[in-house]
Amino acid sequence: MADRKKAKARTAAWTRKEGKNPDGGLNEKGRASLRAQGQDIKRPQPEGGKRKDSYCARSAGQMKKFPKAAKDPDSRLRKARRKWKCNG
Repeated sequence: MADRKKAKARTAAWTRKEGKNPDGGLNEKGRASLRAQGQDIKRPQPEGGKRKDSYCARSAGQMKKFPKAAKDPDSRLRKARRKWKCNG
């Protein structure tokens, strides 16, 4: 049992619950763990701009690809789209 806890602690925070925002997306701890892996990740941009437009377009494709998640209002995809203030 102790080996499992050690193995879990070695995974990045963004892959675990503690690195995810309950409202969708990642929290600061999750973003920090991605930055430690060399990723350039920023906070959501709900006020508008190129990043918002790009995210909304990409996530709209995910809504088509994963209809089960698109129908569930509590799915991480739908929560993230609400956080980014995407239409639909």
